[in-house]
Amino acid sequence: MWDIFLQTLPFFALIGLGFGAGRTGFFTAEATAYLTKFVFYFALSAMLFRFSANLSIGGILDWPFVFAYLWGTLFVYLIATGVALLRKRGIEEAAVEAQCAVIGNVGFLGIPMLVLLLGEQAIGPVMLVLAVDLIVFGSLIVILITGSRDGRMSLGVLRTVGLGLLKNPMIVSISLGLIVSGFGLPIPKPANEFLSILGAAATPGALFAIGASLASKSAEKVAVAGWLSFSKLILHPAAVAFSALFMFPVAPYAAGVMIAAAALPVAGNVYILAQHYGVAPARVSASILISTALSVFTVSAAIAMIESLQ
Repeated sequence: MWDIFLQTLPFFALIGLGFGAGRTGFFTAEATAYLTKFVFYFALSAMLFRFSANLSIGGILDWPFVFAYLWGTLFVYLIATGVALLRKRGIEEAAVEAQCAVIGNVGFLGIPMLVLLLGEQAIGPVMLVLAVDLIVFGSLIVILITGSRDGRMSLGVLRTVGLGLLKNPMIVSISLGLIVSGFGLPIPKPANEFLSILGAAATPGALFAIGASLASKSAEKVAVAGWLSFSKLILHPAAVAFSALFMFPVAPYAAGVMIAAAALPVAGNVYILAQHYGVAPARVSASILISTALSVFTVSAAIAMIESLQ
């Protein structure tokens, strides 16, 4: 366990470096925004395209894996929703809190870190987790908030959800990569080298950007944020572990990767959505800050579990 903790420590040290740069003002909020854009639209997209172009749809698509992750995630999602409603919160706040409880930072933290720590065979399972998060739960929060405000479901809501998915560079890059792979199109060596160099910037860039963005977050609403962090770091991986190991026929290694992905801290895009819709941004901000600080231990524990399953 100590050896694994030391392996994960450099990744979180990069987050800490970014946090220090942001906190001291050396890295401004504007600089953080531009770095995040670079990672999101260029470096991470190049990494995802290159990874998926070397996979086949048959090799990545694992329905027992998808159902196991979906069941465990939905279970915790409903618990968080129920707790919010018991506290007399509306559907909008309940949807945002539930998102905090189950949506981890798979894109910016999970893919770069888990692939480097666990090897390239982790790419497929991590991409499946990312796909479920974006397509299912990323759509669900928009539907719940917009539907709650309009009082009904409309084609406009579904169009907004569809366009949001089509404009997401992570989904686009994975889809294009799988198309290239599916048609057996060769990637010229210079293009592959270009993607490799650009994609290599994703890991340090994403981790530094996470830290710098945390510098502007505050730990208000600590009681609720603590509950949501507990849900994300403990309940979510526990529910996913039970589902993958006992309910569905998921291969042990893939189950371990799934559990590690579930142990990641609250994703930054939950804050973007909360801020966009004006629903509990301070609560989400605190949840991201607390869960990221504590995730060094949960991720290490999850990776230790993977090694015990092999």
